[in-house]
Amino acid sequence: MNIPSFGLGTFRLTGQTVIDSVKAALALGYRAIDTAQIYKNEAEVGQAIAESGVPRSELFITTKIWVDNYAADKLVPSLRESLNKLRTDHVDLLLIHWPAPGNGVALAEYMQALADAKRLGLTRQIGVSNLNIELTRQAIAVVGQGEIATNQVELSPYLQNAKLAAFLEEQGITVTSYMTLAYGKVLNDPLLAQIAAKHKATVAQVALAWALQLGYAVIPSSTKQENLASNLLAQSLRLDADDMARIATLERNGREVSPDGLAPSWD
Repeated sequence: MNIPSFGLGTFRLTGQTVIDSVKAALALGYRAIDTAQIYKNEAEVGQAIAESGVPRSELFITTKIWVDNYAADKLVPSLRESLNKLRTDHVDLLLIHWPAPGNGVALAEYMQALADAKRLGLTRQIGVSNLNIELTRQAIAVVGQGEIATNQVELSPYLQNAKLAAFLEEQGITVTSYMTLAYGKVLNDPLLAQIAAKHKATVAQVALAWALQLGYAVIPSSTKQENLASNLLAQSLRLDADDMARIATLERNGREVSPDGLAPSWD
């Protein structure tokens, strides 16, 4: 599976704000863009990409199917609508957004519909988001070993989710870390600030470098060009074993997102 290790997230960005963010990121050299049906910004992302002049062949576009569209007769039609908004005939990665237990559509149904989208050439790769270990096992059983490219999950120095990450690595599934900065909470962490000072880096760069060194993909978002540029530099920051060991002590199960009806049991 080929998942870019560094991309741009667009969660909570809408209208001109997301257009400006995507265009600035592409100008800086970002080539992976992550969006979702529920973000309600796919059209703006598509507009920004078109106006950027960056060839589609250079881009890696991810979108996520929302829970209302999980049924077998809805998933592919909803994806076609997303593709129209994104101004492309395919995405590079298509994810199920939340497992949404109890919403009336079985995991086997929506995973099969996801596989159908790939078979139709509407996405190059498929994956999942916010699935725990047991649900990931079930998803693999439906689509086959080696078919799930990534599980995009909340991970940060405050929520390290080591058991899930280790399981995904065993299965050959890339971990994509979202909310790596924990809604900005880690930016005020004194231990991370010490490590940042040691490397003449920013705390955001340290948190992102931590995730990258663990082998995860990251998709930070920003509306400020200077932060977009700064975040990119995390790719060249090398933390030493002591740094990584100290960051490991920050685990506090600090989950920021666990919406009722959508999130699974995390145990």
